[in-house]
Order: sequence, then structure tokens, then C-alpha cells
Amino acid sequence: MGAGVRVRRDRIDKGGKLTLRDRGRMHHIAVGHAHKGKRVLMLIHGLDVRVITVDGELLRHLTLDPTRTYQAKG
Repeated sequence: MGAGVRVRRDRIDKGGKLTLRDRGRMHHIAVGHAHKGKRVLMLIHGLDVRVITVDGELLRHLTLDPTRTYQAKG
């Protein structure tokens, strides 16, 4: 990812998670079961990740930990 800015469209899976590839490694980002099936935008700037709905509601903001494949909530 580096310092680049990316925008990804995705849908939260039935487990309440999204996936994101960073530097060849797949990361699983927990968003919550309450949001399963929602279409979202992922705004990615370096390791800073924001998950928002297509209506603009912020669902999750995190700093990606490149040493962990699962990015838990909280």
C-alpha cells in the first residue's frame, strides 16, 4: 500500500468481515454482524483504513496492523 490512496467498493460478508490485501498479505477486518451484506467503501491511505457505507456512515476506522492477518474490533 505504501503512502498511496485507494478506494475500494465491497460488501461485508455474512460473518461481518471484509478482506484487504496489503503488501501481498490478506487481512480480515471485523466490522460486525449487524452490518452483514451492506455495501461499503473502504478508504485506504497507507495503513489508515476507513469503512463507510455508500450513504457516508462511518462503520469502522482503524490503523492496519501489518503483523496480524485478523484486525479485530475494539
